[in-house]
Amino acid sequence: MRKLTPRLLIPFAEAACRGFPALLLTGPRRSGKTTLLQLMRPKADYRLLEDPDTLGQVRYDPRGFLDGLRFPAILDEIQNAPELLPYIRSRIDAAPGRKGRWLLTGSQEAPLMRGVTESMAGRVAVFQLLPFSRQEHPKVSPFLGGFPEVLARPTLAETWFRSYVQTYLERDVRAVSGIRDLSVFRRFLGLLATRAGQVLNKTDLAGPLGVSVPTVDTWIGILEVTGLLFLAQPFTENFGKRLTKSPKIYFSDTGLVCHLLGLRSATELARSPFSGPIFENHVACEIAKAQQHHGRRRELYFLRDKAGVEVDFAVPMGARRLALVEAKTTRTVLPRMGDPMRLFMRVAKGYQCQAWIVHPGPDLPGFSGAGEGVHACSADSIATKVLGFHA
Repeated sequence: MRKLTPRLLIPFAEAACRGFPALLLTGPRRSGKTTLLQLMRPKADYRLLEDPDTLGQVRYDPRGFLDGLRFPAILDEIQNAPELLPYIRSRIDAAPGRKGRWLLTGSQEAPLMRGVTESMAGRVAVFQLLPFSRQEHPKVSPFLGGFPEVLARPTLAETWFRSYVQTYLERDVRAVSGIRDLSVFRRFLGLLATRAGQVLNKTDLAGPLGVSVPTVDTWIGILEVTGLLFLAQPFTENFGKRLTKSPKIYFSDTGLVCHLLGLRSATELARSPFSGPIFENHVACEIAKAQQHHGRRRELYFLRDKAGVEVDFAVPMGARRLALVEAKTTRTVLPRMGDPMRLFMRVAKGYQCQAWIVHPGPDLPGFSGAGEGVHACSADSIATKVLGFHA
């Protein structure tokens, strides 16, 4: 049997199970949600709510289905049976002292969370699990990304991603939208991959596809709901500059981006004009994963003024502290690469800022820019050196 890799989120999920009757894990399909819960509770009663027979039983007799469970119970893909949530709430309320009995997963975050908010408020601890981070698995890279099955069999990555996109389109997209022509949505995914790391321009996306801006807005929402995309918003503090208001686009997995762009090897990626944006997307993922896999909410912003001066990432660190991060694909880090961060640091009144140039590695302990307020670290060290999270 293949050895399962522990996830950084497990201690935080375990703590939640000691304090809440229910635990809900959301996140993209195949990111490892079920495996994490089975690592935590290997003897739990497992029910997949995509199985037709199981769903038939739920729809015919929800009380009988729940009566047949032994605890703890894992209910996988709960968004397929939202009618169970009120019944689960009633059982929790009847025995409020019993903690950690209900372990739920879901892949469609927004609709699911509406049901959880209405039925389970105060009774469930909610976490999001993304694919593996570099801190969790040594094979994570801008080319492969972090999906567990890809890292387990890298030679089959292209086949896995092709199948993933097809099943994603057929299952999740149809489930949360009325899209009939999936081929246009598939083209939209490919076009969006070319914009990874860029400021979102809906008109620019709508034109080549022959669709409306509201349609693009809806499709972006679908990708967010199903966990494949997240948006970094502009940092809104008044820095004495006119800052852009549109968000930047990032995929939750860079391996998927490489697949959508037709890049078949790390060598092809290195030679591609998309190498820089994909590395930036990789850094964005590492920051988001570090935050969320340590039980925090995602806080990832960027800075860009109307003159085009940009800092890739601004990460709040609490107590009016801010980490500024520039992602650079070069292995030769020069002090001038920190100039945009220094510019914003001069006008960031009331904030204690630390600036970082993140590069592919290895770490550069003698980087001379540190004396000018700018540090350098490899992408592998973001979680520990920039954010202070230790495995």
